[in-house]
Amino acid sequence: MAGHIQDRWFKTKTDTEGKPVLNGKGKPVQERTDRYGKGMRYRARYIGPDGSEKSQSFPDGQKRLAEDWLTNIKKDMADGTYADPGAAKKTFGQYAEEWMSSQGGEVTTRESTRTCIRKHSIPYLGSRPLNSFRPQHIRAWLAELEKNVESSSYRAAIFRCVSTVLSAAVDDGYIRSNPCRARSVRAPRATSGRVRPWLPETARLVRKGLPERYQAMVDLAGGAGMRQGEVFGLAVEDIDAEGGWLHVRCQVKQAGSALMFGPPKGGKERDIPLSEGLGERLAEHCRRFAPQPVTLPWQTPDGAEVTRKLVFLRDGKPLAVHRNVFNASVWKPALVGAGLLLDEKDEWGRYPAAREHGMHALRHMYASVLLDAGENIKALASYLGHHDPALTLRIYAHLMPSSEHRARRAVDGAIFGSHGPETAQSPEGSSGDVAE
Repeated sequence: MAGHIQDRWFKTKTDTEGKPVLNGKGKPVQERTDRYGKGMRYRARYIGPDGSEKSQSFPDGQKRLAEDWLTNIKKDMADGTYADPGAAKKTFGQYAEEWMSSQGGEVTTRESTRTCIRKHSIPYLGSRPLNSFRPQHIRAWLAELEKNVESSSYRAAIFRCVSTVLSAAVDDGYIRSNPCRARSVRAPRATSGRVRPWLPETARLVRKGLPERYQAMVDLAGGAGMRQGEVFGLAVEDIDAEGGWLHVRCQVKQAGSALMFGPPKGGKERDIPLSEGLGERLAEHCRRFAPQPVTLPWQTPDGAEVTRKLVFLRDGKPLAVHRNVFNASVWKPALVGAGLLLDEKDEWGRYPAAREHGMHALRHMYASVLLDAGENIKALASYLGHHDPALTLRIYAHLMPSSEHRARRAVDGAIFGSHGPETAQSPEGSSGDVAE
């Protein structure tokens, strides 16, 4: 690294030929510049990794500080922790917007990330320069986040987004380290309680409260474990009534107000057994409410258009069901009618949040019904579209039927005999003691 300290108050005196004028000791004579006594005296200069010149100014009397600064820059370059001092003055908000604009992947994931960053981090952290971040600033922000965001899972998701942005800033050379990873920063932990699936009676009450053209959605989500977007995206060609299968190939996705078709979550297509009763319900629905072709872009708002003959339509029109509108104006009133939600609205006419009573509750009910019937975890994982049966087990292990009863019977049978410890006999039949 080529670096030096420039003294802005003095310059080397030269003769008419431009050669340095030397004093009696053979050293260049220094003379005052026009800037003498004004502003910062010393400027530490060096060439950065990108080949451009970088500099930092220091006041009179701090030449040693300027030299130390250059020494530290050289050390950072050598050990790979260098961060451009000038570039790091960019604010978190500026860098986060640039980072978001460069992201690819699922449009719905990008939209969720943007919401986390723009709504919950930029208003608090956005104006802070990247080079000023310290762990204390993250701790203070997390304290505010805990006051304003009730869900621990959502707080954890917001924190992950901010940490990802700051990790990218490290990679891009804006900062040396990610303050979110400091030992003194405690990342929010998502606390997920046990899944409490609806009882079939609850599902029937909600179904009754829905408009007739949407009632079969309850049958489909509860009888096949399909996600809400997959229910909205079900097409006639996905139903194999004769073979007894539902083919999950598509879902309706939402980015802002835009709707689009896309593959199921994780890109995992799957086949689900179609029961006779569910097949009859779907057939009856299609007789009463004729499916119609709907055209939407694929994957992104500007993607290639795809047409599917959808089973469920928005108000009977050739339009896909809009999640936000459906949940607010159709689903939640049905929850109120079933006694699952208070009939109270805020000043904007919105019902309270009801995450535990979303359509996903029917998916949980489906899982509990199959487990109670003795279905194995691997098959259930396949029907639900989970990549790993271990995930299915973590979510639904507590719903597996009679596990504690089987444990009690196994212990009684192996250790105490088939009738329990009070009546268990030794092999000789001489006493009630267990044989060693």
